[in-house]
Amino acid sequence: MKELARNKKAFFDYEINDTFEAGIVLIGDEVKSARAGNVSLVDAFATVHGNGIVLTNCYIGKYTHAFDKSSGDFTRRSRVLLLNKKEINRLIGEVSRKGMTLIPIKMYLNARGLVKLEIGVAKHKKARDKKQSLKERDIKRETDRTIKQRVS
Repeated sequence: MKELARNKKAFFDYEINDTFEAGIVLIGDEVKSARAGNVSLVDAFATVHGNGIVLTNCYIGKYTHAFDKSSGDFTRRSRVLLLNKKEINRLIGEVSRKGMTLIPIKMYLNARGLVKLEIGVAKHKKARDKKQSLKERDIKRETDRTIKQRVS
């Protein structure tokens, strides 16, 4: 599994309750561009459109060696996510609850070489929750330092 992109702020800004693996519909040279690592999941999110889930605001840059006929900028276009009907219904139910949203966590290539997206059902953290997670991280860092100093 080769990781193409990771949404580092997802775990800081959101409390992830559940994760799903989804395929993603890419057109043209987007797969080659994604394999080259020209992907960003910052500010991306997934929404429900009709009977499907759509990834919005995900950046996949233009492939450098592509024969480009179009003049438009399609780097942040909406892309359809491929999920089972059961998973789609479950996600629709989760999102319909107050405060829940779908956040992309990482994009990667699976063993067969297909581009997959891990999405999480998340709830936005409040400022006090973010401060608490920072405090916990600092405490953990300090304890690891002291343990390492005592061992050596």
